[in-house]
Amino acid sequence: MIIDPVTWARQGAELLPGKVRLIDQTLLPRELTYVELDDLEEIRDAICRLVVRGAPAIGCAAAFGLAAVCQHSNASSATAFLAEAAQTGARLASARPTAVNLRWAVERCLGAVRAAGAPQTPATLKQALILEAVAIYEEDLELCRAIGQHGLALFGGRSELSVITHCNAGGLATSGYGTALAPIYAAQEAGLSPRVYADETRPLLQGARLTAWELDRAGVEVTVICDNMAAALLRQESVGFAIVGADRIAANGDTANKIGTYGLAVLARHHGVPFYVAAPYSTVDADLADGNGIPIEQRAADEIRRGFGVLTAPAQVKAWNPAFDVTPAELIAGIVTEMGILRPPFTESIRRFLDSGPRG
Repeated sequence: MIIDPVTWARQGAELLPGKVRLIDQTLLPRELTYVELDDLEEIRDAICRLVVRGAPAIGCAAAFGLAAVCQHSNASSATAFLAEAAQTGARLASARPTAVNLRWAVERCLGAVRAAGAPQTPATLKQALILEAVAIYEEDLELCRAIGQHGLALFGGRSELSVITHCNAGGLATSGYGTALAPIYAAQEAGLSPRVYADETRPLLQGARLTAWELDRAGVEVTVICDNMAAALLRQESVGFAIVGADRIAANGDTANKIGTYGLAVLARHHGVPFYVAAPYSTVDADLADGNGIPIEQRAADEIRRGFGVLTAPAQVKAWNPAFDVTPAELIAGIVTEMGILRPPFTESIRRFLDSGPRG
């Protein structure tokens, strides 16, 4: 099943002019609404406000967004256009600090226009930007499909196996198919009828609002649980494995993902449930030796105090609201990638994975 959380909406027969088209995920599951944007601050705000979210999806959004904004450039030379594009890219890349795909996509697009062949004019460079954005989008679809096929092995051919996940790493978080949910979709397509427990994922309920919505839409049996029910569930029910996505993976396998992931990994280890991460190569940050160097985004206190507009804590009290936490590599049984499942020791398997061939 393919969802279209981020796409390119062309305004005519050609790729340009166009706009980045996003599902407004802040409105799910109440309504399915799309927005089309070509203004820098509006696109950046959409990323910040989680209109689009999920590491691969915000990478695609940044790539399309860069093309959407720069198509309106009035630069008179290639040099001036490149400087303008770099400034726009830096502004987009600053929207959210934890997910490495955002910066990666911007840098890849800027690298493509710098390397564009002659003649280098603003018009040809605008075309190069949108072509690279489309390439990133199409590549992500292929990578996620491959992750699904490799992750299918986790089911071992077992039908009606229960799986637990946290946050949303499905089609809504990617170009349309998913990372952590990709093996589940692959299992469904193979006739295995997987069953999914979805942590609601406080404070913004991405599991309840988004994961449950897209799994139900795909005909996958899904049960929503509050985050604090995971321990009881793992103790009482038979769960085959846990699987989550990732926003950044360090060279040693330490993984940043939505806040609460670390807790689920600890619980899974205690109950003997294998804990897996699913992500493409673009989520690996080989420049970071371990998770201590991963920047953790701090979000507004009112996401906790006034969740979805309702006051649920005294308005004057403090609230600590990190958007992500880091799961140590020793709690991870494997990392499902487009090239297969990486196993510990991750420093070695990740290095081999990144050295296995050119991508992008």
